[in-house]
Amino acid sequence: MRRPSCLLAATVALPLLAQPAWANMVYVSNEKDNTVTVVDSATMEVVKTINVGQRPRGITISHDGKLLYVCASDDDTVEIIDTATHEIVGSLPSGPDPELFVLSPDGKTLYVANEDDNLVTVIDVAGKNVIAEIPVGVEPEGMGISPDGKTMVNTSETTNMAHFIDTSTHEISDNVLVDSRPRFAEFKPDNSEVWVSAEIGGTVSVIDNKSREVTHKIKFEIQGLRSEQIQPVGVRITADGKKAYVALGPANRVAVVNAETYEVEKYILVGQRVWQLAFTPDGKTLISTNGLSNDITFIDTATDEPVKSVTVGQLPWGVTVAPN
Repeated sequence: MRRPSCLLAATVALPLLAQPAWANMVYVSNEKDNTVTVVDSATMEVVKTINVGQRPRGITISHDGKLLYVCASDDDTVEIIDTATHEIVGSLPSGPDPELFVLSPDGKTLYVANEDDNLVTVIDVAGKNVIAEIPVGVEPEGMGISPDGKTMVNTSETTNMAHFIDTSTHEISDNVLVDSRPRFAEFKPDNSEVWVSAEIGGTVSVIDNKSREVTHKIKFEIQGLRSEQIQPVGVRITADGKKAYVALGPANRVAVVNAETYEVEKYILVGQRVWQLAFTPDGKTLISTNGLSNDITFIDTATDEPVKSVTVGQLPWGVTVAPN
């Protein structure tokens, strides 16, 4: 007996309907209440709160997505969390007051800014031991690494410099003066430039990675806001290198910058005191941490419009997203 076509269509469609939407977990460090909030990127809902060490700030994830690394700044350590169980499974010797860090492209080395000791600590992740301690400027914070893994950049807040460090020798090769209180360093995907935000200076300096000179300086103006309210912090650049996003702190906005012309194209209103940013792996969504409103905002990168804000812990600081 011939099966009716409508029944056949329904039978074929059932497995497709049963498939869950793919989601990447979003991890947010909450500086004030010593937690990490786990948010489902598909539903944009909180699924878990993890208790961690004191004053968690910098947060990143291993390239295979299995381990989460969290700077427990007041405990002077980097905690390791198993993303499958959400349990703390170990720690790394970070040096005093770790604030921000960056993982090497091969996932083997973690570079940590030690704000109180004016050092960058280099850690062998597998061996859980310190490889080197690199003296840098006063109050190091921002950390960025080139896509080829050959150069790491640290920014020192008080010295107002971006320090270019050769990862093979652990020596500073260049010091570049930027504007007041640099907070973040982000390489372009093609390795050509480093973008350094200056919180008090109110600018982003674009540094040529070959000449190690500032080639452009991006400024921000928002109608109705005083210049001192516009404080650039986190920076993220799209995978195609065409667009950059800059968190503007107490301006409560994320700036959208044309990364080819260096012109500001738009300001996206998010929560209060926007601090750090992270993309989902497909690049379709940007997530901001909004410290004073205790939430994160999901932004559609196709329209550059906010989609939803989600309440997390107290004083959210850093954010990272699990890879596919």
